[in-house]
Amino acid sequence: MSVAKVSDTHFRLPIVNSPPKIQDSNKNLLQALLADQQKLTAVERFSKLHEEHALPAQSKYYRDLIPFEKPKPGQQYAFEVDLDACTACKACVTACHSLNGLDEDEVWRSVGLLHGGTPQAPAQQSVTTACHHCLDPACMSGCPVKAYEKDPVTGIVKHLDDQCIGCQYCILMCPYDAPKFNAERGIVRKCDMCSDRLANDEAPACVQSCPNGAIRITVVDQAQAVQESQTNVFLPGAAAPEITIPTTSYKTKKSLPRNMLPADFYQVSREHSHPPLVAMLVLTQLSVGAFCVSLALNELLGARATRGFGGHSATFALVFGLAALGASLLHLGRPQFAFRAFLGLKTSWLSREILGFSLFAGAGTLYAASFWVPSIPALAPLAPLGQLQTPLSYAVALSGMLGVFCSVMVYAATQRDHWSGGLTGFKFASTAAVLGSSTVLMVALLLSDEHAALLLTGGFRALSGFLCVTMGLKLLVELSMFRHLRKRSHSTLKRSAILMTGELKGATGWRFACGALGGIVLPALSLFSAPNSGVSSEVLMAMAVVAFLFCLAGELLERYLFFAAAPASKMPGGLS
Repeated sequence: MSVAKVSDTHFRLPIVNSPPKIQDSNKNLLQALLADQQKLTAVERFSKLHEEHALPAQSKYYRDLIPFEKPKPGQQYAFEVDLDACTACKACVTACHSLNGLDEDEVWRSVGLLHGGTPQAPAQQSVTTACHHCLDPACMSGCPVKAYEKDPVTGIVKHLDDQCIGCQYCILMCPYDAPKFNAERGIVRKCDMCSDRLANDEAPACVQSCPNGAIRITVVDQAQAVQESQTNVFLPGAAAPEITIPTTSYKTKKSLPRNMLPADFYQVSREHSHPPLVAMLVLTQLSVGAFCVSLALNELLGARATRGFGGHSATFALVFGLAALGASLLHLGRPQFAFRAFLGLKTSWLSREILGFSLFAGAGTLYAASFWVPSIPALAPLAPLGQLQTPLSYAVALSGMLGVFCSVMVYAATQRDHWSGGLTGFKFASTAAVLGSSTVLMVALLLSDEHAALLLTGGFRALSGFLCVTMGLKLLVELSMFRHLRKRSHSTLKRSAILMTGELKGATGWRFACGALGGIVLPALSLFSAPNSGVSSEVLMAMAVVAFLFCLAGELLERYLFFAAAPASKMPGGLS
């Protein structure tokens, strides 16, 4: 056997030279077959030992595939996969499912496929994957209820089912798609390396079931794992290891082509749209935007700017804000335990988001109530609120902006390109500006006694112009996503663009149509409408309501695409 370079895109691959003589070839083949018969697989070794009654208790059957000693300080357990021995038989998947008592559609371990090479020298490699029990597990740091723990001795990352509320944020945080949501139980569950078996010197289900011994448990040095993660090499198509520092190691003696990619690398399909999160994000930003726009008008034009509709605007915004918080509970698998969401304040942006919007809801309620205290006898005990109206307006705006900032960080913390902090921050802030402006304009027109006079006020015209400009910029930024279609690399942003022009083109089209009509066309018509143009008050009010509804529909569709057109970060998959 000799080694030759196949192409510039390959590492050095082994090739077999043509035998000079048929007789020698037959002789070598016979010797190879006889030698191969002397090599026993893990199952055959087990069978032989069983027949010879040379085995101790069940925990010793696969003792050579697990460490003899517990990890020392600075070490932990880790999976080691021999890619040369993996044949994609999926015995590990079946054993994991059976031994852990998983539900029918629940999978903790999967088998993917890598392929590459050239037409003349194709190559493929099966890969078995599960939780990597990372040194810096993103699932644990992101969990708002502390439903994860990393064992200080073994390093195994465990999920505490009883503590979980089913928010599924750990699924978004994990770049390797290890946690799985169980809809029937309303919680997330994941691989724990069969820690109870390891504690009793028994091999995990996947290790024990592999007929070729392709999976084993090893002890790794954590400092070395950190150093290896800096090379930014893990598996083709998988997220960079520096994000969470996975400890699983993949071994092979083969020289694989450099263009090896997951079999599903070029497949794109819509992701879960998370309707409760869509409603929560859009409506909280509407509420925050309306409060902030009203405050800005008061500061720039004086209290008279919102004198006729300030209370109604605050109440309208508060109702949408409270509806948003209620909608967020529908996303939880176990909403009855939502009170636990404050436990992760130290590490989880989701906990901080919940705290921010809780403060916002409280301040918003007090601020809206301050407008109605004089006219409602039942609110007489709250009379001092009238004197605190200005401080409360600032408290509402600041707590609302804090909540929106935390919302941005919830998705930026996942370190996914399509949810980057800059892009997500612009989208969320512009949604608040667009919906806040359209809300205040609608309420002002509905409650104004002199619509013609309102059209001439500088505040109304400035706010209408601000709405047009903000919506125009937002649509341009969203349109810029399609520039990735021209790029050769199949990046995550290009996949998003492919989804938006393919499977999700209907939602994409309606999003731009609603945004343009509600945020540009109708506000511009009202902006350039002259008081003596003959446009009735009823038409102006109808235009304001329709513009608001179009803007709201457009932002809901944009947030739907925010989730549905966001390719999941995961390990290599197989052919569908």
